[in-house]
Amino acid sequence: MSRTRATVLFLALAMLGGGGEVPGQTFQIGIVDFYGLRRVSAVEARQALTFKEGDTVDPDDERLAESERRLSALPGVVRAHAGLVCCNAGRAIIFVGVEEKGQAIMHFRAAPRGTARLSADVVKAGDEFVPALIAAVERGDFGEDRSQGHSLNHDPATRAIQERFVSYANRDCANLRLVLRDSSDSMQRALAAQVLGYVAEKQSVVGDLVDGMSDPSEDVRNNAMRTLLVFAEATPTPTRPVTRVPYRPFVPFLNSPVWTDRNKAAGALAELSKSRNRQLLNTLAREAIASLVEMARWKSKDHAEDAFTILGRIAGFSDEALRAVWDRGERETVIGAALNRH
Repeated sequence: MSRTRATVLFLALAMLGGGGEVPGQTFQIGIVDFYGLRRVSAVEARQALTFKEGDTVDPDDERLAESERRLSALPGVVRAHAGLVCCNAGRAIIFVGVEEKGQAIMHFRAAPRGTARLSADVVKAGDEFVPALIAAVERGDFGEDRSQGHSLNHDPATRAIQERFVSYANRDCANLRLVLRDSSDSMQRALAAQVLGYVAEKQSVVGDLVDGMSDPSEDVRNNAMRTLLVFAEATPTPTRPVTRVPYRPFVPFLNSPVWTDRNKAAGALAELSKSRNRQLLNTLAREAIASLVEMARWKSKDHAEDAFTILGRIAGFSDEALRAVWDRGERETVIGAALNRH
């Protein structure tokens, strides 16, 4: 995704979170939260940043990249990632991820170099989708229906584009799979991962999307994981069986230094753990407990809830009991119980 498109999407999300309080393209930072810190202290990490809570920032602000460079220069740090996210009480959140030496390192496949490209009408629909979504968000119309295993927005203009995605996905399924796997254009791969979510036979593309999770582009990974998450949220009917989405590929992403990786993985695993599959919960406790704990402690409640929910299931809480604890603001009760269970 280009910086320009990233800016546009962030603006759409800012409006979603009450962006009327935030003028223009500059946002006040409400929260700076960290993840991945094991040996490096939060004090050290915060001192390396070139911004702080209360400052103003825009999505293209060079201070984000400079902070990544300064954090990566700290002893014991392999790399860092600063992600600008919307929103908390109308103010921006910056999630700062650190990958330390000795921790599990994320490895992705080499960038493909193929010449496969999407059809012109698919690209046109993708280009039209973002401004349509922004216009809907500006009107406060951002609801969506995921019951069929793909997203259909309430806004008529956005939904009309998504309905074209349904047509294109079933017409071009083979080419969409080829583009996702082989195209040298990361934006086309990301759009292919989005449009593949609209195929009628969703189970047939699960493997392609899981492969897309190993893409070197975080935007491709984000779209692939989101598509699989929406598959998992579908409402089963006699004519629409549940799509089987494997949980295992998502688990390593809870330890990623990239915020979108963690965000989508936590969302998917919160959905997939509804069944209380003990093998899944044991795997999460064994491989990602520290990451889940730090995410559950994030200041932004909206972004902490999925990790909190997973921890509660590891600890054996019912979802009803979890909701009550969450509403009382007693996160540490669940965190402590999950750590003790682990």
